[in-house]
Amino acid sequence: MPEARLDDSGSGLAPAGDGWFVVNVRDAEWWASETFGSGCGFESREFSFPQLGINLSVLEPGEPNCLYHSESQQEAFLVLSGECRVLVDGVERLLRPWDFFHCPAGTEHVFVGAGDGPCVILMVGARSEDEQLLYPESELAARYGASAEKETPDPKQAYARFERPQRGRPSYWDRLPWA
Repeated sequence: MPEARLDDSGSGLAPAGDGWFVVNVRDAEWWASETFGSGCGFESREFSFPQLGINLSVLEPGEPNCLYHSESQQEAFLVLSGECRVLVDGVERLLRPWDFFHCPAGTEHVFVGAGDGPCVILMVGARSEDEQLLYPESELAARYGASAEKETPDPKQAYARFERPQRGRPSYWDRLPWA
């Protein structure tokens, strides 16, 4: 397997083709959202990992990482720094550094930043071509601005009212553990 070339997208390095590569989080491509925090996916839009999704998500206090949802694939999450809440099947739990959350397929969930600074979460999930999503209405998630307005399996419909994330590092970049 050849080494993939890494190109600078303007917000960091991303693979320009298939193959293995090494990149430091500080140098990787980042995306930021006004609503859903920021993240580093280690992939590019052109070259994604077909079997495994892996990313870092950074959340400020009160900021959700996405909309409350379930997926047909299992996922795993590890809090690396800071604090967050996980809303899972209608229950709310506070997570701190090194707390691990196993999320079986079909489990409704979302993360919301907590504490007094940014929270960094390692997110890993299986991928398949027949992946199914569901964005339910949730009173608990709505308290954090993280519920779909109407239940839907369509991400485009669920996120229609939000701006798309943009390439770039978050405003609090200098306060992150690797800065």
